[in-house]
Amino acid sequence: MAAIGILLLPMAARADTPPMLMAGGDFGVIARTPAGAVQQATGSFDNGTVKNVTSVTSFVAANTPPETKDAYTLQLNTNEFGTPLCGDKPLCQGWMQFVFANNGTGGELSIRYWLRSYGAPCPAGWQPKLVDSCYKKSAGMPTPNMPLVTGSMPRYKLTGSANGPHDAAVFTVDGSIVAVVTARELVIGSQWEDVEFNVYGYDDESIAVFNTNAEFNTRTQLEYGGTARPKCISTGFSNEANNLSFIAPPPLPTGTKPALVFRQKKLPAGGLGAGRPCASAVAIGDTHEVTFAGLAYDFQASGDFVEAQVGSAFEVQTRKVSGAPSWPNTSVNRSVATRMGTTQVAMCDGTRLMVDGRPTELASGGSLSLPTGVDIKRAANVYTVTDKDGNGIHVTANAGYTDLEVSLGTWPTRVRGLLGNPDDSPTLLEAKDGTRFRTPIAFGDLYTFGNSWRVASTASLLRPCAAVSTGNPTAPFFASNLDYSVRIQSENVCRQAGVLKPLWLEACTLDVAVLGPRAAAVHVDRQPDVIDGNPPRRPPCSPAGC
Repeated sequence: MAAIGILLLPMAARADTPPMLMAGGDFGVIARTPAGAVQQATGSFDNGTVKNVTSVTSFVAANTPPETKDAYTLQLNTNEFGTPLCGDKPLCQGWMQFVFANNGTGGELSIRYWLRSYGAPCPAGWQPKLVDSCYKKSAGMPTPNMPLVTGSMPRYKLTGSANGPHDAAVFTVDGSIVAVVTARELVIGSQWEDVEFNVYGYDDESIAVFNTNAEFNTRTQLEYGGTARPKCISTGFSNEANNLSFIAPPPLPTGTKPALVFRQKKLPAGGLGAGRPCASAVAIGDTHEVTFAGLAYDFQASGDFVEAQVGSAFEVQTRKVSGAPSWPNTSVNRSVATRMGTTQVAMCDGTRLMVDGRPTELASGGSLSLPTGVDIKRAANVYTVTDKDGNGIHVTANAGYTDLEVSLGTWPTRVRGLLGNPDDSPTLLEAKDGTRFRTPIAFGDLYTFGNSWRVASTASLLRPCAAVSTGNPTAPFFASNLDYSVRIQSENVCRQAGVLKPLWLEACTLDVAVLGPRAAAVHVDRQPDVIDGNPPRRPPCSPAGC
């Protein structure tokens, strides 16, 4: 079948190293085979998770307005790899893309080939692209217009294969298949270890713009001869983007074949998504800890603590202050600090940014890139600090307390501290000396565990910040311990904000009572798939009293 007669510009690879995808936050997500080479990969959108998708638009020609409705690409991209075509050019690498491109009136399936950093002149049959790269596209197979809306997205699958006798791209809709099979231009072979799949803009460097509240789970399925789930890496290869944010925590993979699944959503103005899609954990409110394995528990000690520690290169600490005298058995994060390699960054009392011990001014919308590869950004009261490996913290500075999210660039990864779980198990917590505690954890055991991660003032990353008293609560304190009228009033605030899942509703209710109505915002749109690690609560107070 002849290729459809529409102009399709090549999907460029970024020139920066490592390449990063703008998917709502200057990053992307790839699935990495845990063992052996990828033989075939398929990208799709999980049925039942696609909600509120009514439109997607992007530029179709040279990023020139106006944007076109139903213009987008589905890209399934490989990692870069060595190829004999590079000859004696030491910086040159090959790169492949399996692309379905829809321009608003019709679509085309093709395979795109790249020689990055090749220089001029390009090999015969290749065309120059970008500063020093060469590009070639297979013949294309046309399709009718394929809009991305709630009803259609779960029907679409894009498959790429590069390890059989030919390279092949397959676009499947309800069992109907459009395929491109072509002679091999580049031989990736055993070097194919990474797969990136997502929705992107149509034109080179363009952004696919979804409507507000559009959301879906994106699945990247690998076939490599094994059954272990892929590794998740917070980076990307495409030069195109979308305007969605990653939502934490990421859903667990489901199905019989190894796959990486992540959730994306177009948040309203001011909404804050996950820092990184691979793994994240939070310490929010007064103080609710949700570990990387999805275990939720309340921790009300005061002082300095290790929240997360990954080897010797990445650590996050919090300084927690007691809620006394009004709420003596609660605590909140007052200050947050991180060590990324040799760089230390602290947000003191939610008002002072300290970089390597020095006060640093950063206006809203500003950013700071350090020679060590650490980047700091500010958007209103949200500070983001990321390192070159994709690890990061997001600190929301509220009046009197801070909410913290910690994100990891690679998962699975061994994490220790209050937010770590041994063996990636949501049923276990591990003290600094290796002692393990099974959840739900008893009150005494919780603070034995917590004390092991307490940091002495002389070793604290938070030395530039104001000191706080240290201690542990004398008894558990949950929403059920609140006075009846306070509990009902606070719960109503949370319900009106849209917090309805039982575990998060309880946490939100306590936060609103202790911190005020603004504390409900952090619980809106959080995911319910966590395990409650707290001990059983007493029955809530009644109108007659407790």
